[in-house]
Amino acid sequence: MQKVSLYFENGLMLEAKSFGAEGTSVGEIVFNTSLTGYQEIVTDPSYAGQFVTFTMPEIGNVGCNAQDMESKGAHCKGIIVRSYQDRPSNFRCEETLAALLQRENILGITDIDTRFLTKMLRDEGAMMMVASTKTHEQDELKKILESSPRIEEVNYIEQVSTKQSYIHSEARYNTDTFEYNTPDTAKKIIAIDFGIKRNILNELTHAGMEVTVVPNSMSAEEIISKFDAKECDGVFLSNGPGDPLILKEEQEKIKKLIARKVPLFGICLGHQLLSISHGYDTYKLKFGHHGGNHPVKNEMTGTVEITAQNHNYNVPDNITEVATVTHVNLFDNTIEGLKYSDSPTLSVQHHPEASPGPHESAYIFGEFAKML
Repeated sequence: MQKVSLYFENGLMLEAKSFGAEGTSVGEIVFNTSLTGYQEIVTDPSYAGQFVTFTMPEIGNVGCNAQDMESKGAHCKGIIVRSYQDRPSNFRCEETLAALLQRENILGITDIDTRFLTKMLRDEGAMMMVASTKTHEQDELKKILESSPRIEEVNYIEQVSTKQSYIHSEARYNTDTFEYNTPDTAKKIIAIDFGIKRNILNELTHAGMEVTVVPNSMSAEEIISKFDAKECDGVFLSNGPGDPLILKEEQEKIKKLIARKVPLFGICLGHQLLSISHGYDTYKLKFGHHGGNHPVKNEMTGTVEITAQNHNYNVPDNITEVATVTHVNLFDNTIEGLKYSDSPTLSVQHHPEASPGPHESAYIFGEFAKML
């Protein structure tokens, strides 16, 4: 392992050890409280532009494998862990986490006090940082950080979205066969890829929908023509990275789908874009919600679900002027789910597909299927 230097926009300078790729990288630092599923987190496109600090101290224990990839590659700027384990022990392991990071050109940072970093982010909020295995002078790192664009200035959707349409046919993972199921499907939907996770597609298919994944560049007119021709029954708006307010083209596209009364379902970024497209701008949380143990109350049933979360932005409270709140976060009472009154549209801020995390909210995919 070689030395890696970290510089934060609050002026803090730290040194640690590197176990991933070499080089210099700039991004926003956040923390994730999930106890398992580090590979799913690393390969989640929603983390594009971010360094992920794991609060679980031991990372790398079970290695990595192709079946647990949430996308075709890794998209975060780097990961920060207390203790990296380079001798994984699991019968499904195909490679180490370090090998995955090196292949994907992602920084891996270890031997650092992640509890201190987490407390700093809780006190001061998410912030930009730079990490480098090449540059170790504080003044140089500061110059690099100050001259780099902030995460809210970069359209990461263009980097992570698929370039070609494809049909996803896999469903839930079968722990008896160690393969993904391929059930029959009754409905056809289009999923607009803003950085979609594989397990979201699996859950949509499991709920009985044939899913055609399309690039974020596909026009509203083309989607509406497929809907009018009965070639699709609804549209799914995926999760994704970055600030939703800068995605002007996506907002205009969604406005046209809303006006045509196309059935819509959004998760995370899709949830946020639906709010903005209805005229209600999102706002940034202090340090966001990232983890697998967040309690959410279902306002329709009164039950509490433990959910997976990964977002820095939230919809405003006055969205109730056009929608009914279906879910509320019990940590901070922020809105977690909506059903709109002007169109067949529902959305959730949390991740009902989990991966990693609990599966208590997976029924939401069935609700979308029933709505179709």
